[in-house]
Amino acid sequence: MSKRGSKGQLSGKEKAAILLISLGPEYSSQIFKNLHDEEIEELTLEIANMKKVAPEEKERILEEFYQICVAQEYISEGGINYAKDVLEKALGSERAMDIINKLTASLQVKPFDFARKADPSHLLNFIQNEHPQTIALILAYLSPEQSSQVLSALPQEKQSEVAQRIATMDRTSPEIIKEVEMVLEKNLSSLVSQDYTSAGGIQTIVDILNAVDRGTEKNIMDTLEIQDAELAEQIRKKMFVFEDIINLDSTSIQRFIREIDNSDMAIALKGATEELANVFYSNMSKRMAEMIREDMEFMGPIRLRDVEEAQQKIVNVIRKLEDSGDIIIARGGGDDIIV
Repeated sequence: MSKRGSKGQLSGKEKAAILLISLGPEYSSQIFKNLHDEEIEELTLEIANMKKVAPEEKERILEEFYQICVAQEYISEGGINYAKDVLEKALGSERAMDIINKLTASLQVKPFDFARKADPSHLLNFIQNEHPQTIALILAYLSPEQSSQVLSALPQEKQSEVAQRIATMDRTSPEIIKEVEMVLEKNLSSLVSQDYTSAGGIQTIVDILNAVDRGTEKNIMDTLEIQDAELAEQIRKKMFVFEDIINLDSTSIQRFIREIDNSDMAIALKGATEELANVFYSNMSKRMAEMIREDMEFMGPIRLRDVEEAQQKIVNVIRKLEDSGDIIIARGGGDDIIV
């Protein structure tokens, strides 16, 4: 069978690989001629890693591709509404909207699309001296991974201000976005998008903070606590930091402890409060607790940076387990109450 994403659904890249396999070498080579080198490399790697694909899977992907092609033709003939009407009559309302949504999403070019293909270090060189609002605007449209690297590399005094502006950002006029894009385009080249959508907000900065290093995260949150306590609380409710382990239930703590290397745990607990450390010890065997304490004693002084790195590793494990549904993290809302 073909490999699947974490939730059992095929990604767009996996579907494209199956489509090319189904079409055969001759037709696939014609498609490759119309792709960028980066896309060809990604699809080639996907095809190479693809295991045996079941006939019914191929059939389903080919049918989906056919329906999208038909929808595209309807759009070119009479626009989105015409295509929607025709597809609803042929496939039903739900399936028609699914196809239309996929098409419109693929046709839209998001702001700063060219910047998403750039190396974060190059982006940093061009935007680090810009106004915090300009930096916030750019980071809000990049991937969390890119934004986290740029945010981590900014001076500490600018990190929290940029984070605050991302969190409180709503809509930005297309004229401003276009102007900022044009400045970046001179250095990073590629196409400039003229469309705009909403970006920024609490979830955007949470995604970025979840990806930054522990030191950057702590600096930003500590500063926000002083500058805007209400905003800091809104952000904290949507993210998870090392100190929040104290609020987890015993089952969740015992679950993530099984996933953590003992040496990482010992280093992380070097910088933990006695209360938090005891939460760890009380959820492991007596022998394991003694081993961790011995490791902490024998390792001597540890750099703060190493402690924060170990703590972040543990937090990443917890976030991963939450994403997979193995543990539940209560975040202060009614939806998190377990009965």
